[in-house]
Amino acid sequence: VQVLQTMKRVLTDEHPDTLRSMYNLAFTLQSQARHEEALALMERCFQLREQLLGEEHPDTQSSLNMLSNWWAESE
Repeated sequence: VQVLQTMKRVLTDEHPDTLRSMYNLAFTLQSQARHEEALALMERCFQLREQLLGEEHPDTQSSLNMLSNWWAESE
């Protein structure tokens, strides 16, 4: 979490490395059963990737795929 906060401050949310760290942290939170935190972070990651990279970019699609899986699991 501290690494992500530092990256956001130094590189901003829009930097590819920050987005990658955001994605990885969301995945880690999900594996620790911290579902609400993970979902919120992945949603933010997806929104930024869609805005910056476009909806067809593989990173954007990866975030969307992960969100879809998590939404399905939560039902």
